[in-house]
Amino acid sequence: MKVLAAALLLVLAALQYRLWVSDDGVRSLFSLGESVAQQQAENETLLRRNEQLAAEVKDLKEGLAALEERARNDLGMIGADETFFQVVEGPSAAPGTALPLAAPAPAPVQQTSTR
Repeated sequence: MKVLAAALLLVLAALQYRLWVSDDGVRSLFSLGESVAQQQAENETLLRRNEQLAAEVKDLKEGLAALEERARNDLGMIGADETFFQVVEGPSAAPGTALPLAAPAPAPVQQTSTR
């Protein structure tokens, strides 16, 4: 009877070792749970992105405002009755100093002729 109890205790210890320590045990279960949580978070971000894209497609199909915005931003187009102004940044100066309004005129060239 003692031999049978010792054998059963040995089998129980081997099963516990396999459950808690081996690669197919509880550690694997926890790592799979973390992987599932990461995948769910990624799925949520992708779902939000898909919803935004679907809304943009719907807006492009139904409304002209989004289409005009796309043409202006991506293609640089302007409307038929609009005027395009391009603002160019000038040289920056220290606060309190004035920038010249115009470049100085070049000095006149004098021509001399000898005969």
